Amino acid sequence: MAKAKTIFVCTNCGNESPKWNGQCFACGAWNTYREEKIAAKTKQEKKQEWRQESIGRKSPSPVPLTQIQAGTTERLVTPDGELNRVLGGGVVPGSIVLIGGQPGIGKSTLLLQLATRIPVKILYISGEESEEQIKMRADRLGFLTDQCYILTETNTHKILQHAEELEPQIVIADSIQTLASPHVESMPGSVSQIRECAGEFQRFAKESNIAVFLIGHINKEGSIAGPKLLEHIVDTVLQFEGDRHYTYRILRTLKNRFGSTDEMGIYEMNAQGLREISNASELLLSQMDEDLSGSSVAATMEGQRPMLIETQALVSTAVYGNPQRSATGFDLRRLNMVLAVLEKRGGFPLGQNDVFLNIAGGIKVDDPAIDLAIVSALISSFEDISIPSDVCFAAEVGLSGEIRAVSRIEQRIQEAERLGFKEIYISKYNTKGLEKDRYDIKVNTIGKIEELYKMLFE
Repeated sequence: MAKAKTIFVCTNCGNESPKWNGQCFACGAWNTYREEKIAAKTKQEKKQEWRQESIGRKSPSPVPLTQIQAGTTERLVTPDGELNRVLGGGVVPGSIVLIGGQPGIGKSTLLLQLATRIPVKILYISGEESEEQIKMRADRLGFLTDQCYILTETNTHKILQHAEELEPQIVIADSIQTLASPHVESMPGSVSQIRECAGEFQRFAKESNIAVFLIGHINKEGSIAGPKLLEHIVDTVLQFEGDRHYTYRILRTLKNRFGSTDEMGIYEMNAQGLREISNASELLLSQMDEDLSGSSVAATMEGQRPMLIETQALVSTAVYGNPQRSATGFDLRRLNMVLAVLEKRGGFPLGQNDVFLNIAGGIKVDDPAIDLAIVSALISSFEDISIPSDVCFAAEVGLSGEIRAVSRIEQRIQEAERLGFKEIYISKYNTKGLEKDRYDIKVNTIGKIEELYKMLFE
């Protein structure tokens, strides 16, 4: 055996360097190199390993694209409707799913609920908790089953050996940062270990057609800890997020090879675990007050799901020097753009005012259709005129002050009508093919910000 050597590995992209560098030459990130010790192998050992891996392996032959039979993927539908939504319809056999999130957000609770409620054989691997701790959590959740097998092990070779003997339909590993492969000499959680362990689980999932769920920790920047290669290896990346001051938890899809990346699942954390929220609109609008200014309702879309949320704005005179700009749940740069449009195109002198924006419920929204609701809330707070509680908005605002069309306008209108709203403001460019007479809700069409002010505040 050759002498062990020291290398430096970039935690962002996995690039290796013989010495430490302040900036990674591959990805350009700063202060990401970490020292790792690996056992160097001689040429004879590498040659012997290559021969052993080649025995019994048959390389696939190239096949013309026209001769490949397109089959339908049979998904395993879980009792969790929100998880089915973000996965694209259910668990795909042979897929590998990575779930990341902050400590204590509910990642282990979510997957333990899945393991105890789905009627298939599941192997739950824990490298962080003992069997007694997992049993206590399962008792609190109120679901016990003989189909869920618990294994407290961190050696990936022993884990995969037990998985081959048990032959489950789903394997859950909590977490990937605690596992270690005997092929790598570095400590668990290092870049090399995470990369090797993820590769072993990927090969196991594809060869055995068993679905694998991996729980991943996140770093202080909010991204999943370990090399970026980890997110490229897996088939699906889910982000479990939420605010500790709220009971809501949101499961977002960052990557999905078997479905859309625009889906979102909503849960409520309580003493019995995570409860699915199928109707998020009624939950997020339950605390509205019609007598307050600076509040409006936006009809947004999260993937295939229409959802109505409340936007709150506060415009006040800046008394501390430079005006403040603050946004919670919304992009601050887009807020600055909307304020510039209001001042340039609408004539509202907001440059010397403090502006605070909040998306109620502690959720984050990226849908541009929320722009019109934000503009209405800002004008309402500036003029101190309340907006009727039965009015909602769904349109994008352009740089020239025009009201632009958005996608899936019919679903937004139907959701507003279902929740009892009387009026909805949309772009006049969204009326092509839209039959306004078929809805009980009044559909108002506008083309510029000036029209919104005349119709709503004069």
